[in-house]
Amino acid sequence: MIAMILGQLRRRRGRALALAAGILVAATSFTLLTSTVDTSQATTVGTVRKNARSAYDVLVRPAGARTDVEQESGLVAPNFLSGTFGGITMAQYRHIRGLSGVDVAAPVANIGYLMVHTTVSVDVSRFLDGKASRQILRLAPTLTAGLGTYRAADQYVYLTRSPITCGTAYGDTFGSDTLEKGRIEKSTRRYVMDGKYDVCFYFNGDKTEATNWSLDLPMMSSIIGEDLSDKSAFDPGLHSRMNCQSGQGKATIDIPVAYPVLLSAVDPVAEDRLVGLGDTLASGRMLTEKDRPHTTPPSKATGGEPETLVPVMLSSRPLTEGKLDATVERLDIGDPATLPSRLGNPTAAGYVDGLRGTPVGKVGVDLSEGYRKAVPRYGVDTQEYWTVGPVTYRRTPDGELAVRPQPRQKPDLWVTNINQQPVPDVPEENKGTQYRKVTGHPSTFCGHLGVCDQQDYGRLTFPYIRVVGRYDTDKLPGFSPLSDTSLETYQAPEVTGADSATRELLDDKPLQPDRNLGGYLSAAPTMLTTLDSITTLTKSRRTPGLQDRAPVSAIRIRVAGVTGVDAASRARVNAVAGAIRTAYPKLEVDVTIGSSPTLRTVALSPKAHVTERWVDKGVALRILKAVDTKSAILFLLVLVVCALFLGQAALASVRSRRTEIGTLRCVGWSGGEVLRLVLGELAAIGLAAGVAGALLAYGLGRLLGQPDAGAKSLLVLPVALLLATAAGLIPAWLATRLGPMQALRPPVAGARRARPVRSVAGLAALNLLRVRGRTVLGAAGLALGVAAFTVLLALTLAFQGEVAGSLLGNAVVAQARNADYLSVALSLLLGAAGAVDVLVLSQRERAADLAVLRATGWTNRELALLTLYEGIGLALLGGLSGAVAGLVAVLALGQGVLHGHLVGIVGAALLATLAATALVSAALTVPIRRLSRIAPAHLLAAD
Repeated sequence: MIAMILGQLRRRRGRALALAAGILVAATSFTLLTSTVDTSQATTVGTVRKNARSAYDVLVRPAGARTDVEQESGLVAPNFLSGTFGGITMAQYRHIRGLSGVDVAAPVANIGYLMVHTTVSVDVSRFLDGKASRQILRLAPTLTAGLGTYRAADQYVYLTRSPITCGTAYGDTFGSDTLEKGRIEKSTRRYVMDGKYDVCFYFNGDKTEATNWSLDLPMMSSIIGEDLSDKSAFDPGLHSRMNCQSGQGKATIDIPVAYPVLLSAVDPVAEDRLVGLGDTLASGRMLTEKDRPHTTPPSKATGGEPETLVPVMLSSRPLTEGKLDATVERLDIGDPATLPSRLGNPTAAGYVDGLRGTPVGKVGVDLSEGYRKAVPRYGVDTQEYWTVGPVTYRRTPDGELAVRPQPRQKPDLWVTNINQQPVPDVPEENKGTQYRKVTGHPSTFCGHLGVCDQQDYGRLTFPYIRVVGRYDTDKLPGFSPLSDTSLETYQAPEVTGADSATRELLDDKPLQPDRNLGGYLSAAPTMLTTLDSITTLTKSRRTPGLQDRAPVSAIRIRVAGVTGVDAASRARVNAVAGAIRTAYPKLEVDVTIGSSPTLRTVALSPKAHVTERWVDKGVALRILKAVDTKSAILFLLVLVVCALFLGQAALASVRSRRTEIGTLRCVGWSGGEVLRLVLGELAAIGLAAGVAGALLAYGLGRLLGQPDAGAKSLLVLPVALLLATAAGLIPAWLATRLGPMQALRPPVAGARRARPVRSVAGLAALNLLRVRGRTVLGAAGLALGVAAFTVLLALTLAFQGEVAGSLLGNAVVAQARNADYLSVALSLLLGAAGAVDVLVLSQRERAADLAVLRATGWTNRELALLTLYEGIGLALLGGLSGAVAGLVAVLALGQGVLHGHLVGIVGAALLATLAATALVSAALTVPIRRLSRIAPAHLLAAD
């Protein structure tokens, strides 16, 4: 039998080599492709596991914190923590912290926004008139922050060559050309200024009084330099200042600015374990769990009252952006000798404001420069703080998110509880569009200027700030950008312009938080304190609120034993989340492990659209489930296509040897012997193809950068042997059905009845209909290829549609795309190769027919067209049938696979049919050229 097999292979070298080539291509392609699929799957799973975990696994928020948009979309909004001020009790936090499985429970208790008051300096020396003895420069600034531009108050500098004499009382300094010193009444400890006032006093102070003026010493620094007139907090004149300086050409303007800083209470130990807060230290020291409010004993410096100090860490940066650009004008003051007297009377402000100026240049300064020199303790006022509500959204008719604007801020929002004094230096941005509701929380302290009823005094005295250190959020270790859930505890969300118009407004820069408390983006906490300081702050408010009862705004939880998104880790996270939901069903509990940012477009106004990162929960789990399903189906479909191709090739080989097999049966061979002969030949061909394929696969694997290329290439040998044997079972069985008479029957049956043929195309159609079995056989391989292409394409689109949308999903789709495309291309190529193989076999079987046509005068061109038309007809039949079968298979997989892709899949199936037709037509070039070598006399004599 072995000798017979080897002899058959030698005698039919061409057919054996063709079949070996098919097995080589199928086995090698299958091995490399499945290796690519496995590698893609491993890379995808590795990417998911590497990026599936961010700072925390579970997020707990107060009841009602989840917005309608979050509820319906399964997303978590960026900057979500900024609008939450309390809602979780300390008892709930302590209970959650003690739950089994909780490794770290890090609470955040947003207290409110405090104002840090300071100045930003602008050097205007180069604009001075070097010859003038006295002069005034005006600065007309414009503030640009985010999408808004605001006209800020004019600022002035008065420069004189004469020495400025300063009088000091308890640290309060007044400067002027000539100063009449005041006196201190020993009985009342009041400072009284009689007669002349300093040059800048009337401009910067009370512009209505010209008589004696006195006030308590401890309050002096809070009044001098402030406009106490009854004006709206948004009146630009409120912030105008006069800087009085003496020198020979050096002048600076100190513009008063205020920075709203969000004060939040945290557990320093938990924060360090969760996000590495200890690594952000810029100066001083870190907060510790031992830091608590400290009350100093009464002293003369504090007016005989105790003073409570709250330990805080202050950000080294303001975390808000803004820039001042200003035009500098040199004012026409007339006679310089009269300038001191004009500035030293109650009409000083009106006089200076009415002076005509000549523009001499422009200056610009970043507002962050003033923050760096802020005085930490006395520059922060805790007598009042503000809280903000969350941003609310609506759906536009086209499904886009749009922000619901809020009413403009009322002036009384910026009035303190000290004799209804206006808050100094309210940031100009608060005049802009409001997206959040802003609420003021004044203390009950009335101050030394007014008289308060007993109920107006606080439950606790408002505290002072004691800065123990500064932290820099740029030093945070960070997390993968593919899974970076919202960490706005320390970082602002990433927001960019969604269209060219918005990007132009933003000057192609990201949108950053500004100093508008009601703005779309709120600044991250700029000041941190400990949980023990909460009561000291909240109970110094006039009206008790939610923060007294439930001060915690959110709890971020890291679960013990979680290593990724494997089943055990997911079970641990779900167990903790379930325990919290069971204990506190009203709290909002989100499982954030496996989440990833997803880009959403939000309309801030009809002319401003931004793109920001929302958090899509459970992305990693969906990816792993989808990639497992897709890889399994890809593996199965590619295996089926390869096996069918080889089965078709083996069947064609058996058909080409029907006369030989019939002869063997005539000389006494049994069906079993014929079966072993056919399978033995296929096994021998598969073994040889496997050895060659292993070498080829190794080289291609190394070339394509496949890991474990050597191990993968060794699989080609058993795969080739298995595919060849399995593919030959049906053809070998059919060979046993051939009887002795098969040797005498022609391979191609004659037509049942004669039909007139008037064209080459008509004869091609008649040939396809005459031998239906051969036509079905040829079309079947191509139909399977196109059907596999359609199914694979649908799976690829469904996979991408299910997984894509988040940053992690997009990265996974990009990695998996090559394997998908290789699978699709291989299925189509093998289907086309099978169809061409059948056409070539048909040409051999009909060689006598073609010789008759040649002998009766058909030209080479007409014979070529006949073969080409048969190939096109066969390809269209197989392609269209495969497209329909593929669509039916896709429908059987579920409507979700087709969702949003039906038109694309149908179009791609038709394109695949056309591509298959083109492939078949191109592959027929070789057999068509062989037609010219037909020898009619020889073939007819043999027949």
